Amino acid sequence: MANRSEKILSNKNNLQVLHEDNHIIIVNKRAGDIVQGDKTGDKPLSEVVKSYLKDKYNKEGNVYLGVVHRLDRPTTGIVMFAKTSKALPRLNKLFAEKTAKKTYWALVKNQPPKTEDKLVHWLKKNSKNNKSTAYAKEVDGSKKAILHYQLKQTLDNFYLLEIDLETGRHHQIRVQLASIGCPIKGDLKYGFDRSNKDASISLHARTLRFIHPVKKEEVIITAPLPNDSLWKACNV
Repeated sequence: MANRSEKILSNKNNLQVLHEDNHIIIVNKRAGDIVQGDKTGDKPLSEVVKSYLKDKYNKEGNVYLGVVHRLDRPTTGIVMFAKTSKALPRLNKLFAEKTAKKTYWALVKNQPPKTEDKLVHWLKKNSKNNKSTAYAKEVDGSKKAILHYQLKQTLDNFYLLEIDLETGRHHQIRVQLASIGCPIKGDLKYGFDRSNKDASISLHARTLRFIHPVKKEEVIITAPLPNDSLWKACNV
């Protein structure tokens, strides 16, 4: 089993590398980074990782890197990339079959109705405003969304929740928590009243557990929390 620690292997050029081997590289994404290129034209995290690998190994020409999954731009935490074409389809299969388990932490405004619960909604995405709406019952064009949350800690004016997903829908955690009156700190799009100073939302991909696609060993990675006073108060 791989190390569970929060150790950062490299912090070059603000790239926090949490794990690297011959086939995969896992980084701790900062708020504001986009995982893959989009219409903004901003340099994506995938290109930053490519540059890191090119410099580290003195590679000539193009560097192979496969995008396995994504995080919303204002979200922080674990992002995994494939370093080989052999690993990419295997990693894609892990996520498609839900055998890769990702746990999130969120700081929310209000105390949830229960200390732990399973939330089931039907989410419908509006591409024009890049926002999803949660419904109690199925509506035309909606997709079923399921998550489990647990109250981990009560802080001054905020509550720390741990979230596990059964499905992976557009803005799922954000819209489902907002639907029970618990908008995520800084998330103006889903009902929080003010933004965070760094334009982040307080949602962090905290832990990733998976079977290595080549070594067949269990790997558990934990991403250090953002450098923020409220996150630092989380001591669970």
